[in-house]
Amino acid sequence: MVIQGDCLGVLKQMDRNSVDMIYLDPPFFSQKIQSLKDTQGNEYSFGDTWNSREDYLDYMRVRVYELKRVLKDTGSIFLHCNEKASHYLRIILDDVFGEDNFRSEIIWTYKRWSNSKKGLLPGHQTIFFYSKTNDYKFNIVYTEYSPTTNIDQILQERVRDNRGKTIYKHDNNGEVILSKEKKGVPMSDVWEIPFLNPKAKERVGYPTQKPIELLERIVRISTDAGDTVLDPFCGSGTTIVAAELINRKGIGIDISQDAVEISENRLKNPCKTESRLLKLGIESYKTKNDIDSAILNQLDCDVVQRNRGIDGFLKKYYKNAPVAVKIQKPTESLSEAVNLLKTAGKKKKCSVTILIRTQNDDLIRNINIPSNMVIIDDYKIQLENELKEMSLNVCASIM
Repeated sequence: MVIQGDCLGVLKQMDRNSVDMIYLDPPFFSQKIQSLKDTQGNEYSFGDTWNSREDYLDYMRVRVYELKRVLKDTGSIFLHCNEKASHYLRIILDDVFGEDNFRSEIIWTYKRWSNSKKGLLPGHQTIFFYSKTNDYKFNIVYTEYSPTTNIDQILQERVRDNRGKTIYKHDNNGEVILSKEKKGVPMSDVWEIPFLNPKAKERVGYPTQKPIELLERIVRISTDAGDTVLDPFCGSGTTIVAAELINRKGIGIDISQDAVEISENRLKNPCKTESRLLKLGIESYKTKNDIDSAILNQLDCDVVQRNRGIDGFLKKYYKNAPVAVKIQKPTESLSEAVNLLKTAGKKKKCSVTILIRTQNDDLIRNINIPSNMVIIDDYKIQLENELKEMSLNVCASIM
């Protein structure tokens, strides 16, 4: 269900204790008009400008009070914000829900490519998690152990000694006591979930759209099947789509007619982008073996993954243009490697390209080498050539 209107007015008409969980992604106090175009060229926007910080905080406070009223005693609220006003919103949540009902400060972290202004590149947003009472629903989600976890930490039971130090538990005979079956490590409050890329199939062109994966995780930990989830600033409808996909009831409210139409259309045909990063892990993106990585590191390159024509770029430009580096693959002839690098380098407007030759089978003189391409033999070929030269010199001296 999607309702158009100011959420304050809609909330006042809702019954007390009627929803199981609330997620809100309100205006961030950015003092900007947020806008974006979809793939068809339709532009969507909403205003996030205020006369003063006090106006913004008054706007938020009165709505948070109403949200508490409609939330069940077993319910939780998740407020999504960023560095612009998070510290002020935390105080409002403490005042309305009580400091004792603060549960977590979830950090949603992601990688975004940007030419940052002076300072650190923003790479996270904050989600405050509060419950209405101490009797709140929470479903524990387990994750895999860290690669640094040793086998004893998994198999052996541990306790704290009289100094508060964690030790392995032993029986009266000094034997180590095995722990009970473990499901993994309870999920932490730092969530690495990729930001929606421009070509993601779930993207609808609405500004500040969040990935379904993020909302689905929030819904899973705080509700059960059949529960009601409310988003009073539903925007593109991600929260209610996530709720519907995992058998919850979703209620969305937004003052924008565009937002309501987008949300209703998404509910008719819900679509979720499957993240390769989340499914297979960051290692699945790495296509370089240890030898190639060592070569690129020695050349002081920024490594490029999943690209046939380029393996890296020198960190320093040459004549104000990038320098691409490619390492010849075992399955590539020298001619193929040259052509791949030539094409890729041209697309990236490289001033110079560097090809690391790894096979001594093709004669360079038989290949058309671009004037801006440098071919360097790897250590193996250099050694082979040196030994061959030494052998010829020995033969010549004998004769």
